[in-house]
Amino acid sequence: MMDVRRMRLLLELSRRGTVTAAAEALGYTPSAVSQQLAVLEREAGAELLERAGRRVTLTAAGTVLAGYAESVLATLEEASSAVAATRAALTGRLRIGAFPSAARTLLPPSLVALGRDHPGLELALTELDAAAVPDALASGALDVAVTFSYDCLPDDADPALETEPLLEETVYLTVPDLDRGDGTIAGCRGSAWIAGTPGTSCHDMLVRACGASGFTPRIRHYADDFGTVLALVAAGQGVSLIPELGVVHRPTGVTLIPLAARRRIRVACRRGNGRHPAVAACTAAIRKETDSDGKVTATRSG
Repeated sequence: MMDVRRMRLLLELSRRGTVTAAAEALGYTPSAVSQQLAVLEREAGAELLERAGRRVTLTAAGTVLAGYAESVLATLEEASSAVAATRAALTGRLRIGAFPSAARTLLPPSLVALGRDHPGLELALTELDAAAVPDALASGALDVAVTFSYDCLPDDADPALETEPLLEETVYLTVPDLDRGDGTIAGCRGSAWIAGTPGTSCHDMLVRACGASGFTPRIRHYADDFGTVLALVAAGQGVSLIPELGVVHRPTGVTLIPLAARRRIRVACRRGNGRHPAVAACTAAIRKETDSDGKVTATRSG
């Protein structure tokens, strides 16, 4: 019989393309992944991988088995959720992930409510970038996560995850009060810009939005904390683009100009795990922090 843990490794290899990437996603060493996949080949009675130097690709049999692995793992998650639903009360550790501005605004009151309603749950919050959420969920490091995407960037759905829309945010052009310009991104062509670290969604969104306005931004500062970005804007160090959750505590000296761009926030979990009572309770608690129309409730001040 094939080991489901080894099937998970094969599935991750099929998604990520390299043994190294699959190992990093699941917390293994590359050599351990290679050894376990070799055992899986013996269990399956078929060659699952084609090796060409250091590169590895799936054979036809490997591709078929990876497809079944996805279904098997989702079924196991459903079974675990069904068993948990038979318990009288929610207990155990619930690992929650959120990107910084959500961790700062939505999660604290949500955790208070969740802990009050379900005192048997041990809640553990991890702050992480949205780009790290799929790996954290796949590896089991997280049970549920709050993540996002910008409408101006490609958003390829991950088949290993279930996602539920939570809210939609306005993206603001943030400029110093004394240098408001004409209120458009194009009008800030000659300004210095403050962007997120290269490789983050916020950095890519800013570069894409400026490109759509016909120019490449001249980036002076890099900062991932929106509080730092706002402080730099207030000090006249540049302009930036910040979503609504990031401007809850706006310092004096900063003008916010709403744009058509949006950031869409979702709750995510592993496929098949959405009906787990603890995950469902967590999602409901987070949802209470938004308006009925899916807008942010806490960001009107400042």
